[in-house]
Amino acid sequence: MNPQAQCPTGRHYDLLVFDWDGTLMDSTSTIVHAIQAAFRDLGKPVPPARDCRFVIGYALKEAIHYLAPHSDDAELVRLVEAYRHHFVTGERKLELFDGVLEYLPRLRDAGYMMAVATGKARGGLNRMLDLTGIGPLFDVTRCADEAFSKPHPAMLEYIIDFTGAEPSRTLMIGDTTHDLQLAINAGTWGAALSYGAHPLEDMLHLKPVAHFDDFPSLARWLLEGEK
Repeated sequence: MNPQAQCPTGRHYDLLVFDWDGTLMDSTSTIVHAIQAAFRDLGKPVPPARDCRFVIGYALKEAIHYLAPHSDDAELVRLVEAYRHHFVTGERKLELFDGVLEYLPRLRDAGYMMAVATGKARGGLNRMLDLTGIGPLFDVTRCADEAFSKPHPAMLEYIIDFTGAEPSRTLMIGDTTHDLQLAINAGTWGAALSYGAHPLEDMLHLKPVAHFDDFPSLARWLLEGEK
């Protein structure tokens, strides 16, 4: 399917697949801080915030390798562990974006199947689902330690197979180019959220069917067919 050939809107989807960090949860700045703190702990040059934001959505090991391409395996392990320490220290302070708690149940009640496709590891996502209480709203979730990292299509293809949805009636919703490229690679549609990790102008190059500045606007569009 060519996602640019005919763009369905609003209620033309059966399955909504959400990214987590920067899409449902306001965690971008915490991730950036944890990455930079990990590099600082090991005496490595601290990557700029833009580079840290770019790798959000990758599996953690791939993200750290992207930022430290010349590190050996042992150093990569230390960086990953240092990141986890710093992120877990602050994760209980994280909150969902405004509108997520209000609108996710309404989307569920409207008949949408819903899922999560995330670069988080299973343990990290489960902690966040427990913390927020929204786990029961999703038909299935898939994490980076259970499939190839975004933008490889395996994660999204698994969700589509699990739910029985058609790719042409599936919408991948995220805040990064990785999410939109994942949608393209899996033959689904993609919608962009401008309040997360990647600049909107970068995401627009991948031609999402729509883009939104806040979660309620996205939800109203899905519920009413209006942006």
